[in-house]
Amino acid sequence: MIDIKFLRENPDIVKENIRKKFQDQKLELVDEVIALDAESRKAKQEGDNLRASKNKVSKEIGSLMAQGKKEEAEQKKAEVAANAKRLAELEALEPQLQEKITKIMMVIPNIIDDSVPIGKDDTENVELQKFGEPIFPEFEVPYHADILNSINGLDKDAAGRTSGNGFYYLMGDAARIHSAMISYARDFMIDKGFTYCIPPFMIRSSVVNGVMSFAEMEAMMYKIEGEDLFLIGTSEHSMIGKFKGQIVEESSLPVTMTSYSPCFRKEVGSHGIEERGVYRVHQFEKQEMVVLCKPQESMDWYHKMWSYTVEFFRSLDIPVRTLECCSGDLADLKVKSCDIEAWSPRQKKYFEVGSCSTLGDAQARRLGIRTRGENGTYFVHTLNNTVLASPRGLIAFLENNVNEDGSINIPEVLRPYMGGKEKIIP
Repeated sequence: MIDIKFLRENPDIVKENIRKKFQDQKLELVDEVIALDAESRKAKQEGDNLRASKNKVSKEIGSLMAQGKKEEAEQKKAEVAANAKRLAELEALEPQLQEKITKIMMVIPNIIDDSVPIGKDDTENVELQKFGEPIFPEFEVPYHADILNSINGLDKDAAGRTSGNGFYYLMGDAARIHSAMISYARDFMIDKGFTYCIPPFMIRSSVVNGVMSFAEMEAMMYKIEGEDLFLIGTSEHSMIGKFKGQIVEESSLPVTMTSYSPCFRKEVGSHGIEERGVYRVHQFEKQEMVVLCKPQESMDWYHKMWSYTVEFFRSLDIPVRTLECCSGDLADLKVKSCDIEAWSPRQKKYFEVGSCSTLGDAQARRLGIRTRGENGTYFVHTLNNTVLASPRGLIAFLENNVNEDGSINIPEVLRPYMGGKEKIIP
């Protein structure tokens, strides 16, 4: 959510930003919110004047009564009563107007960074850089579900019986690799100076509304029936929500955290749930990184954060690339975002394994997260980035480490988490 003062003073900039995101249907909202804001400020000013007048007239009534001017005092009392009625109307009107303004402001997109490429959707995202040479094995790399089945590591039939489509059992060495990667991701980020955290896996609607748009929530999140609780789709949400309504001392910034959680997503939309494999599923596990910082430091942190994910995957001998998200592919709260994609030797193309975003002060403004410095309080900037989301990370690992005989190499960095094992034999 952008600053109402900024919108009021720069409506043309806000409208141009809406056009850049190809959301022309929202252009009229700018004029609508400006009109409501003017009405709200007018009502507040009138209310303030009436309250000041009430105090003044009350003193005059006391003086008139002391002077025995009862008739004049009664006239003043009638004036106070009339003003009180109007004040009551204004006090009822003000929150109604503010609610309307907030509702509109929640759907007006955040101002994107000047460096963001303009494009309608993810087909117009821009490749930034490749890290590591793509692998082209001389043998045909099996589908990841077949690799997992070869080590008795995947049971989707049983998961279908217990939970339905979009769930899975990981077994034996497959489950162990999965856990090893998560544990390594945790330690990798701790070594970068991030504080490790395990957050709540359910959050209230007030936090959901603070960290994402309503449309995203509807498409992603599962609601707990009969309670004001949602299962998290990513731990970023509960990690940012940790600071809801708080003032963080400027001296403690930046706040850098890495969090583990299971994640739950409806995966509503055109992509659908993968029937056979585990690329798109309802439940997965994730190591995330979250940063709260000063506004002037947010872009530096953005570049540090995505570089950590690149470094993590390269340490597993997995080639990756970064892909700049174009304007039309950015969620409304985001200022700038890039995807980290891993190389698939089987498909001979890259696929998404993580995403890094800076959201400016949009989430902080919605959730009331401020910092206090020498020059007063102001909203912090928030950023988030995927270190590892598995089983997608597991798929990248399997495809890039499987051998022609079906064995799977264990990179050196994972061996301490695998009991020293160097290879898995099917």
